[in-house]
Amino acid sequence: MVRVRYIVDDVDKAVEFYVSNLGFVVEKNFAPAIAILVRKDLTLLVSGPKASASLPMLDGTVPSPGGGWNRFLLDFDDLEAVVSKLKANGAKFRNDILDGVGGKQIICEDPFGNVIELTQPRS
Repeated sequence: MVRVRYIVDDVDKAVEFYVSNLGFVVEKNFAPAIAILVRKDLTLLVSGPKASASLPMLDGTVPSPGGGWNRFLLDFDDLEAVVSKLKANGAKFRNDILDGVGGKQIICEDPFGNVIELTQPRS
């Protein structure tokens, strides 16, 4: 099983986004500190400002939500339907659906700027 941690500003809002839009289920919810979400073999820890993962580093830097390019990938059977649902719910995308050698892909952001790549592998 793969575990990924994303820093978020609001754990409840993150849970709503991942559960409603991307098919995650809540394993444990300790909001406002952290929630543990699961989708197939991926465990996603969404950690808010009250989580130990959000404490300042030795140099004083405080972890904050992403916006970078590192991401995890989620596979779907009907990428267009997932993208339509996300757009209807106000999700932000960094590009349009690309159709490449391995299938279709698009880059989405969660409400905090953390990046998720949504894919539909070629069959």
